[in-house]
Amino acid sequence: MKKTLLLISVTGAALTLSACDTMVAPRYSISADNNIALKSVGAAAITMADFTGPADFDNLCRTMGPVHVPDGLTHTQYLKKAFEDELKIAGIYADKMPRVTLSGEVTRLEFSSTRAITGGSWTIDLLLRSSNGQTMKASEYYEFDSGFTALTACKQTAEAYAPAVQNLIGKVVRSQEFATLVK
Repeated sequence: MKKTLLLISVTGAALTLSACDTMVAPRYSISADNNIALKSVGAAAITMADFTGPADFDNLCRTMGPVHVPDGLTHTQYLKKAFEDELKIAGIYADKMPRVTLSGEVTRLEFSSTRAITGGSWTIDLLLRSSNGQTMKASEYYEFDSGFTALTACKQTAEAYAPAVQNLIGKVVRSQEFATLVK
């Protein structure tokens, strides 16, 4: 009887602990195409100010738990850091005495792990402001294969955040409006 109760207790604890997993996006990777686009703008001494995020972002994925980004960052901080990393690799980031400071407002951030049952998507809308008074808007709608089961779908959703951010940054730095933000 004691063995049965112990087995039930252990099984119940295991099920409780496994019911909520945290899915973590990979660290951001620099995009060669974004790097080339940044270098072609001909700007220098750019820094990044704070990014604000939408108050209504829900990072819960199905019954699995939250979708996080690495290093204790928020999704909005991850996006800002990705911009900084791209600027640094392009050689146009300035820690001290920047010529231009860019700040951002993420006006929409959401994901789905159930688009057409086994597909997923990220939607990111961004408003960038320059210290020179110019602004620009950019949006990314990134679709990916998520999967049928919650574990697979939520893992794929977390992993899809990095390429969604890469695509958004690519849209920004290839835009004619970006040149006016940084000049």
